Amino acid sequence: MAHEILTPAEMGEADRLTIAAGPGDGYSLMLNAGTAIARHLLAHHGDASEFHILCGPGNNGGDGYVVARLLLECGACVHVWSTGAPKERTDAARALRECPVKPHPIDGFEPTPGCLIVDALFGAGLDRPVAGKAANAIARANDAKVRRVAVDIPSGLDGSSGQPLGPVFKADCTITFFRKKPGHVLYPGRTLCGDLIVADIGVKRDVLAAIGGRCFENMPGLWQDLLPASDVDTHKYKRGHVAVFSGGATATGAARLSALGAARSGTGAVTMLSPDEALAANAAHLTAIVLSRCDHKEDLRSFIERRKPDAFVLGPGFGIGEKTRELALTLLQDPTARLVFDADAITSFQDHHDTLFAAARRSADVRLVLTPHEGEFKRLFPDIVEAETPSKLERARKAAARANAIVIYKGPDTVIAAPDWRAAINTNGTPLLATAGSGDVLAGLTAGLMAQGMSPFEAACAAVYSHAAAARRLGFGLIAEDLPRAAATIIASLLGNLDQE
Repeated sequence: MAHEILTPAEMGEADRLTIAAGPGDGYSLMLNAGTAIARHLLAHHGDASEFHILCGPGNNGGDGYVVARLLLECGACVHVWSTGAPKERTDAARALRECPVKPHPIDGFEPTPGCLIVDALFGAGLDRPVAGKAANAIARANDAKVRRVAVDIPSGLDGSSGQPLGPVFKADCTITFFRKKPGHVLYPGRTLCGDLIVADIGVKRDVLAAIGGRCFENMPGLWQDLLPASDVDTHKYKRGHVAVFSGGATATGAARLSALGAARSGTGAVTMLSPDEALAANAAHLTAIVLSRCDHKEDLRSFIERRKPDAFVLGPGFGIGEKTRELALTLLQDPTARLVFDADAITSFQDHHDTLFAAARRSADVRLVLTPHEGEFKRLFPDIVEAETPSKLERARKAAARANAIVIYKGPDTVIAAPDWRAAINTNGTPLLATAGSGDVLAGLTAGLMAQGMSPFEAACAAVYSHAAAARRLGFGLIAEDLPRAAATIIASLLGNLDQE
């Protein structure tokens, strides 16, 4: 399955490279696009009383004229509404000349009962709000109780960010070409696109190497081959050792959820690092997870020297303040351990973020994973938010480069970003995860996969996907305690250990 995601500019380059390689030209791609759209409309919406096609002045409109001609040739009742003629000697102008359906001015457009509306006004490269007569036509289309299909991306939606630029066509289905764009999978764009279909129009796959795109849909094909599988002669420490910091006596639950997430990821050993006041509370709940006292950074250094854990989780339920910062900076001095800073560990640096970033940049390797939700992201990267970067993808990438860390920017469209500009957008998220403690489990899963040898970026991607897949499998009523075991089943199935389901 193709999992590359291309920006509008990268998609334009894919078209250009395909045309340059021949034998087809730009008009050939337009004909292929129109044919793919018309086939879908006839196969799935052939019962429409008539088709109203809204055409803009560019290539998106050209696709619309091709669709109109093909539908008419198949006997459909077709009306075309235009914002204006395309520029002369363009592919869109040629499509208009070859279309026997005479376009009407768009200000006369009125939906009719039982019709289907095709939005071919503006493509993914739109960089300003839709206004005037086109905006009025979009409003009439959205208000009508009829089916709506968008060509490439709903008009008015930013293809790079998924953010509305103003009025947006609300599609029941969007047909795009070759690869998805960020605007198709980032919210709110994802909801405005409706069902998404990616059509093959003859763009050559080998253009991807020349484009060098570094954004992907977070699907198993991106990292499945890197999941850790145990050798027959393995032992628990060969399978990785994760240490999780516990909060005080009344705040131990979040850390235990992280520890269970790490344990269920397949790691061989998990240790709970507990302050003295919480030892009894933790001892009452832990069995397979080892308990070790840790009150100060000296205790931590001694533990690292004795046990040499592979990964740590700091933050869930731990508390905010100087002690958290001190332990975090001590961990960053360990040249081998991989770290997940979540929740309170992130918030503890809201006024000291430069200190955190400087410590993370002392290592040439990327060993730190940060897991902020929207509020925590604003605390740790206020200038990136204040710069009003509309794209969640770009915000995550800038944050990862700043912190020399993998950033899991959580939400319904979680983005995982690396300092080298690689990024993955998760598309199997679910509102079922909006429950207390689910983020703690995710932190543990990420640390557990890293402890077993996965690189931080791939471990983060695998954890995010498996976490959401587990929630979907559990369904309504899940609580965070259910997630670790369900995630283990997901990981087992991805490894091919289907007997564990």
